[in-house]
Amino acid sequence: MFTGIVEELGEVAAVEDLGDSSRFRLRGPLVTQDARHGDSIAVNGVCLTVVDTAAGEFTADVMAETLNRSSLGALVPGSRVNLERPMALGGRLGGHLVQGHVDGTGTITERVPGEHWELVTVSLPARLARYVVEKGSITVDGVSLTVVAAADDHFTVSLIPTTLELTTLGSKKAGDPVNLEVDVLAKYVERLLGAGAVPAGAHATGAVTGAAAGAVTGEAAV
Repeated sequence: MFTGIVEELGEVAAVEDLGDSSRFRLRGPLVTQDARHGDSIAVNGVCLTVVDTAAGEFTADVMAETLNRSSLGALVPGSRVNLERPMALGGRLGGHLVQGHVDGTGTITERVPGEHWELVTVSLPARLARYVVEKGSITVDGVSLTVVAAADDHFTVSLIPTTLELTTLGSKKAGDPVNLEVDVLAKYVERLLGAGAVPAGAHATGAVTGAAAGAVTGEAAV
């Protein structure tokens, strides 16, 4: 589990085509300080497994499914990437709960500079629109951001100077793809409400009776 607070702006050192997958060698001296084989590191919001580490670099295998569903397939040697290690149990949750499981990709469509921030508009796949709400959280290329405004096909976020300086979002241009992960809590709520919905025409008599019985016996109705 991650928080969307980028620890380091890393760089792709090499990409090896393995046919049905790719092996990435990524430079990140900070995130590799305590990294071992089998550990996880988020790369532009995608949770990858460390194969090995050496001299401030780590390698990770990326399967075709991940390459097709994220923007990692567009990375080349020299590309900058956002890196984050998993949150330690008991650590501070600076952003929001991020799984590193990309839900889809969007495209930066507009950047409007402000005096102390920049307003960025990102296209949004229609199937994800219901999970994105004003003042809610969304992960863009591994960065936890607050949604300024949400529409059916796009959303906007404000980037502060720190985000512009310390993440790849500072150099992304209109037309560039970005990885998107919506708030997992929204997906769980949707699933639970769907599973617990009373079918049309059904009666809630049993629930009422159960609640009454629980009140009489002192037991909580479930």
